[in-house]
Amino acid sequence: MSDKPDLELALVQTGLAWHDPAANREHFQALLQQARGADLVILPEMFSTGFSMDSAELAEPENGPTTLWLREQAQAIGAVICGSLIIQAADGSYRNRLLWARPDGSLAHYDKRHLFRMAGEHKHYSAGDQQVVLELNGWRVRPLICYDLRFPVWSRDAGGTDLLIYTANWPGARRQHWNRLLPARAIENLCYVAAVNRIGEDGKGHGYTGDSQVLDFQGEALLAAGDGDGVFRARLSSEALAAYRERFPAHLDADTFTLS
Repeated sequence: MSDKPDLELALVQTGLAWHDPAANREHFQALLQQARGADLVILPEMFSTGFSMDSAELAEPENGPTTLWLREQAQAIGAVICGSLIIQAADGSYRNRLLWARPDGSLAHYDKRHLFRMAGEHKHYSAGDQQVVLELNGWRVRPLICYDLRFPVWSRDAGGTDLLIYTANWPGARRQHWNRLLPARAIENLCYVAAVNRIGEDGKGHGYTGDSQVLDFQGEALLAAGDGDGVFRARLSSEALAAYRERFPAHLDADTFTLS
């Protein structure tokens, strides 16, 4: 049995206005009203701009307008809201940074570790070097960003992650990879996975087919958004997770390793 309550998720899958943070904030603000009642609301990668390499032109400071907006929205709907945006860190570096905004106004963050070199991301951003584990209602949640999905070692956590989050701008040209790797991450980590992608076309002409989803610990879909536009909800059962781990404790035989 588990002593954690169930967790209500709201995944926001939609198109993004290219290089227009104000327009995206306005668009998401209306959608967030539909997410009321959720414990955790997940937005796409670079939700305020689209996936852009124009980091120097688009970066906001650590307490810039989108950060302040995100905190206000979390307080307004009484839920944690997360999603990544382009941030210039205090050391001057540019980061693809996921912000975790809590209803009490506090913030945590995760900087994308694996930068997508095929788009030159590694030339315009600095990589993060820390896995981040966040607590929400007793759940251990680890946020990751897009290309991180391809690297199973970075996704592994011997400490018992309950929920892996992938927030993404994953092009439709590689949707098969997205739809195959996500169940693998759930199965190998014996945990839930929630993945949010965008739809529509970006300013570079790349098309996105969505496929946002929530998977259980056996890789089975609890939610599949397809190419829909809007807010999609799923409830995670802590008792089901605990029962499965007791029946099939493969994590007890996992290899130990260190990350460098």
